[in-house]
Amino acid sequence: MLLGDALKSAIQRLTSTQVPSPRLNAELLLMFALRCDRAYLYGHPERVLTADEESIYENALAQRSRGIPAQYITGHQEFWGMDLIVSPAVLIPRPETEHVVETVLGLIGDKSFGTGRVGRTLLSDQSLSDSLTKKGPAEGPRIVDVGTGSGSIALALAKELTRAEIHATEISSSALEIARANAARHQLEKRIQFHETDLLEGIEKNAYDFVVSNPPYVGESEEDSVQLEVRKFEPRNAVFAGPTGLEVITRMIPQAREVLKPGGWLVMEISGTIAGRVQQLLSDWENVRITNDLQGIPRVATGQKI
Repeated sequence: MLLGDALKSAIQRLTSTQVPSPRLNAELLLMFALRCDRAYLYGHPERVLTADEESIYENALAQRSRGIPAQYITGHQEFWGMDLIVSPAVLIPRPETEHVVETVLGLIGDKSFGTGRVGRTLLSDQSLSDSLTKKGPAEGPRIVDVGTGSGSIALALAKELTRAEIHATEISSSALEIARANAARHQLEKRIQFHETDLLEGIEKNAYDFVVSNPPYVGESEEDSVQLEVRKFEPRNAVFAGPTGLEVITRMIPQAREVLKPGGWLVMEISGTIAGRVQQLLSDWENVRITNDLQGIPRVATGQKI
């Protein structure tokens, strides 16, 4: 079969099975089968697929037609410009989670953001280290990523903050294997210390400048509104927190207060459904802010330990 014909047929097939973005999925899976980029697909429509390539493509299309996410089929997902390994053991990193990374970088780098009643001013990477860690001019902020999954947030912060000391926790040993593999893949394994634990249990108290997290925050009552492929194929305990969606966050907030230094920050991903209730849970924190994503949906909650 010719490459161009295979792609056209795949688009029609995925359209008929109501797969979202059928062209994008058909292209992605064909690039996976041929180990090529998108430019190659459209530059060589007359290229004849080998029997092995046809078989790989057919198998990938069959899986996608059943609802299996393309990222689990290819084993890869891009996040913060990095190609990450993913499997059904971890939540697929999403673009909106990059807002968590952006928020942390903004808190470190933007001196005008977040001053509040207590008169605290945000500091640069270097001055934050000098004033909060008191460990000398060569070290940066201490950060712990809670429920790291694939390691996406921790890896992005390690990439951007070369002086930061970064820790990452994860209760799932299978997920932790993926996170460690991604760290090694990007030569960041010496920059991140991984801990197999539930949330922040066993993590040093009063020691961190930032606690960051993309915790489970979907309520079981919202299950019908969640995409079928998400609730069917992604790890349930990474998506659903319990009946209300606040169960994990409610446990994490007091633990974050314990491990943060005075003036330290909690930064976590949320949804619009729980934004108001998260603000209430952070009522005794300073400089509480809810930030919207590019679609105008509340996405990141931040608060500063008094």
